[in-house]
Amino acid sequence: MASAASPSKLKFWLFIALGLFCLTPLISSPIALLMGFTLASIGLVPNNIDLSKWTKTLLAYSIVGLGFGINLPEAIEASKSNLGLIVGSIFFTLILGYGLAKLFGMDSKTGHLISCGTAICGGSAIAAVAPAINAKNDQIAVSLACIFLLNSIALFVFPTIGHALSLSQYDFGVWSAIAIHDTSSVVGAAAAYGDEALKTATTVKLARALWIIPVALLSAWFFGGDKSKISVPYFILFYCVAILIAYFVPQGEAVYSLIFMASKHVLVLCLFLIGAAITVKKMRANGPKPLLLGILLWIAIGSASLAYIVL
Repeated sequence: MASAASPSKLKFWLFIALGLFCLTPLISSPIALLMGFTLASIGLVPNNIDLSKWTKTLLAYSIVGLGFGINLPEAIEASKSNLGLIVGSIFFTLILGYGLAKLFGMDSKTGHLISCGTAICGGSAIAAVAPAINAKNDQIAVSLACIFLLNSIALFVFPTIGHALSLSQYDFGVWSAIAIHDTSSVVGAAAAYGDEALKTATTVKLARALWIIPVALLSAWFFGGDKSKISVPYFILFYCVAILIAYFVPQGEAVYSLIFMASKHVLVLCLFLIGAAITVKKMRANGPKPLLLGILLWIAIGSASLAYIVL
């Protein structure tokens, strides 16, 4: 009995050790994601760890912690100056997603969830909209798998394109906030580009994430769902509180700096957990249409927002 349990315990402690290793400065966001994906692909992710729960919890804490490194006047200016881009990109993506899903003959709810994930903030948007439209588990799983895969690619592709085009820290922060789905990957890609890009990206991304609530309400109305089941991401509120504390109580700047740095490392751990939830087998089981929809929407919003920012 002890020998049978031994491989399971070894798998568990290996996973924990690698997760803790991601909290060190030695591991970058893309490497953490690859580590998690590799463990998932070779069957070394423990079954008794709720990856979704831990990712959601740690991501919320890390986002709130990042708020302590945001300058309030700069945050307001970034949100105001990019409001048109935020709103325009959201509705452009939702309308295009609806049309493409119909063209492909896809399930309408799966298509809408992928569109919402692309338009607003990835998995968080899907989690908020899904209960509002009474989506089934398989529809949610397919949507999340597509978004997570494209998020993974974004971590590598976006900084490369940004450097190739010599984008400024500010421009890259805005672009990544608009064109990358999940908050975790937005922050990961921006952190790889620089601290100023990180601060801009986090602010614009969370201004975009506020649109979860009206989009979820519109979705419930459109699909005849239950408006009372809409999930509100409260970490956005606490993120704003953290910014206010840092602004009105500047005496704690040294502490805020430590919290900001610790939050960046926790975010890397989140990407490790996200990678551990993705496998090639899961992606193959979904068929090509959902992934094709996700790719086309991503290309559309990525190229259109980049053109708007650069030109």
